[in-house]
Amino acid sequence: MKNKHTSPWAWIPTLYFAQGLPYVAVMTISVIMYKRLGISNTELAFYTGWLNLPWVIKPLWSPFIDLIKTKRWWIVTMQLLMGAGLAGIAFTIPTEHFFQLTLAIFWLLAFSSATHDIAADGFYMLALDSHQQALFVGIRSTFYRIATIAGQGLLIMLEIVTDNIPYAWSITFFVLAGLFLGVWIYHKFILPHPDSDHAAKEVSASTLLKEFFGTFASFFQKKQASIAILFMLLYRLPEAQLAKMCIPFFIDPIEEGGLGLTTEEIGFVQGTVGI
Repeated sequence: MKNKHTSPWAWIPTLYFAQGLPYVAVMTISVIMYKRLGISNTELAFYTGWLNLPWVIKPLWSPFIDLIKTKRWWIVTMQLLMGAGLAGIAFTIPTEHFFQLTLAIFWLLAFSSATHDIAADGFYMLALDSHQQALFVGIRSTFYRIATIAGQGLLIMLEIVTDNIPYAWSITFFVLAGLFLGVWIYHKFILPHPDSDHAAKEVSASTLLKEFFGTFASFFQKKQASIAILFMLLYRLPEAQLAKMCIPFFIDPIEEGGLGLTTEEIGFVQGTVGI
């Protein structure tokens, strides 16, 4: 297969950079943007809090990714879709109904990003042997963090200073879209084609359902599977409660109980030093 022996250094850093960037856009940049565009803390916390749902429930559709198409196909397709989604947000920010329109696109972006995560992690296991998997596990985490710094740190700090706040945020998301579409083009040609990355040969509706429920049944047959799931959900619950409200706390003026930070200061405090 072509590109079968592409060096992991050529695609692992960019793949996990691409995994981190849309998550930051949905979970952090959206909160700062909505706050700056005048959305109340109550609406902001409620509507953006739900955007985390696709990452929580992504195991529900992960079996379908194993059965339909290849993981490489899912990666490339989701990256194109996410790039288009980021551009769509940039176009709709200046509109009258920006909140409803951008929120709908953020939902699509969240589901696309969660699907991309499933495919990317599976592709990592297929394209590398056990030694390489151990070697690059720290590398992929590092570039995921670099995406976090680039998205909620540097990009926020470099936001255009203008009296037209919607215009400034449109430019921010156009930059994100351009960056992501560039990553998509790169991966379309650079990602290897491992022999083990193939879809099921014959997939029917009954086969899909059978494999889907079979996957879940085998998982819950593991010892203490339910307790493990509860631990993972409850362990992150305090952080999830805090994450959405720390941005309004940073931005609200001091007389309203906040810190009164500028957007650039938030990018520096939370997006670079904090990380």
